[in-house]
Amino acid sequence: MLLLIIYGIINSSIILLQTIGFGLTFSISGIPNLSYGALYILGGILSWTFLKHGFPLWLSILLSCAVVASSGFFIYWIFLYRIRGAVLLEVIVSFALGIAIIEFLRWKGFVTYEFSLPALLKGSTELFGIPVDFQRILIVLSSFFLIILLYLFSHYTKLGLALRGVAQNEQTALSVGINSDLVSSVSMMIGSGICAFSASLILPLGIISMETAYDVLLVSICVSVVGGLGSILGMLLASLIFGFIKTAISIYLSSKWMMLIYFISILFVLMIRPSGLFGKLKQIEERI
Repeated sequence: MLLLIIYGIINSSIILLQTIGFGLTFSISGIPNLSYGALYILGGILSWTFLKHGFPLWLSILLSCAVVASSGFFIYWIFLYRIRGAVLLEVIVSFALGIAIIEFLRWKGFVTYEFSLPALLKGSTELFGIPVDFQRILIVLSSFFLIILLYLFSHYTKLGLALRGVAQNEQTALSVGINSDLVSSVSMMIGSGICAFSASLILPLGIISMETAYDVLLVSICVSVVGGLGSILGMLLASLIFGFIKTAISIYLSSKWMMLIYFISILFVLMIRPSGLFGKLKQIEERI
C-alpha cells in the first residue's frame, strides 16, 4: 500500500507537469495546441544539445525553456492568429506543426538510444522503507511549487489578471482594453515554456524518444478531457486519478494497459459527463 501511495503521488506529479502547459493554454485562449508533444521533445533535445556544447545543466534547461517558450509565442502569431476561433483549422494546423517538428528531429538523427539527460539531483533515499531517487522527489516538489507560482502569478500580477480575464470572458476583457490576441500568444508562450521545463525534469528518468511526443500529447488530451476542458482544478484531479491508476496497473498488471485505460476513461467520462469532471459548459448547453 505504501508503494502505491508514494509512487501514485510521484506519477500524478509527472502527469501534471506533462499536461499543465497544454491545459493552461487551452483554458485561456481556447486553442487546442496539438504541437504540444513535439514541443515537449524539442525542449529535451535542446537541453541535450546545449549540454553537449559545454553549457552547465541548469543553464541548458533555462535556454531550452526560453527557446521553446519563444517558439510557442511565434507559433501563435505566424500560424494560429488568422485562424483563431476556427477550431478544426486550429487542430489541423497545430497537429501538422507538431508532426513537422518531430519529423525534422528524426531527419536530424535524434532517433537512437544515445540521447538522454542527466538527473539534476543524483542519488536516492528511502521513504517509509520505499526506495525513491532524488530526481522523482524533485519532480513532486516542482509540480507543487509550479501550481503555487501559477496561482500567485494569475492572482497578483497585472499580466496574470489579464490572462484570467480573457479566460473568464473574452468579450468583457476586450471591452476594458485587454488585447486578447496578445494574451493568447502569451498563454502559448507560458504553456510552451512549462512544457520544456517539465521535459527537462522528466526525461532524465528515461531516454529522449520521438514516440514520447505522441504519448505526452495523448496524456495531455486525456487529462484535459476527463478533468474538464479549461479547468485547472479538473486537471489536478484527473492527474491524481491517472497517476494512481498508472501506479496500480504497473504494480499489479502491466504498463502496456495504460493507453487503453486513457481511451476508456475518455469514453466513460464523455458518456456520463460530456463537460468533464469540472468542465465549464453546462449540461443543458451541450444538448442544444
